[in-house]
Amino acid sequence: MTATRRLGASDSDTRARLLDAAEQLMLREGYAAVSSRRVAAEAGIKPQLVHYYFRTMDDLFLETYRRRATAGIDRFTQAMEVHRSLRTLWRFGTHLGGATLNIEFVALANHRKTIRDEIAHYAQRFRDLQLEVIAAILDDHGVSADTCPPIVILVAMTGVTQVMALETALGMTAGHPEMTAFVDAWIDGAERDLARGIPPTLGSRRIVRS
Repeated sequence: MTATRRLGASDSDTRARLLDAAEQLMLREGYAAVSSRRVAAEAGIKPQLVHYYFRTMDDLFLETYRRRATAGIDRFTQAMEVHRSLRTLWRFGTHLGGATLNIEFVALANHRKTIRDEIAHYAQRFRDLQLEVIAAILDDHGVSADTCPPIVILVAMTGVTQVMALETALGMTAGHPEMTAFVDAWIDGAERDLARGIPPTLGSRRIVRS
């Protein structure tokens, strides 16, 4: 992972404004619109200050991504400290606010190896954290990870949320309410099973609507 040398203070308000400006440009017009002049104009500062805080535009992209990724991990950790459960894990995954920006970063990563490596680093870090949480949930209920592998639960749940995030960012939501209802019903059953010390299954469950 490439270390970024910051020229300006890392806690500077100007630096934060530049990162905010880069995010907003990516959200509105895509990563290709992000240049030093456009970012400076968006932030309302002089263009030369961009390179005072970031040696290259890749450094600006990296810090923009790191800030958002780190904040996401912090929110996940806090949510699990409040209530560690499959329900909380699912609800966190279905919060799709950052989906559009994530798509832009993935598109950028196709052309920038440093960005690709950084996304992979944070994705693996987040996956490891999620696996620890699922293993702890199973252990809380006396269910062996051998009989119900945490990775199977994680891949099943994140696979659904990632597809929904991508489609939502593209304006496609057909089938999402039905999928959400199905997974909600599965979690209800899985948590009842866990309370009895029974490994949850990934088979279909009947959805009872009121």
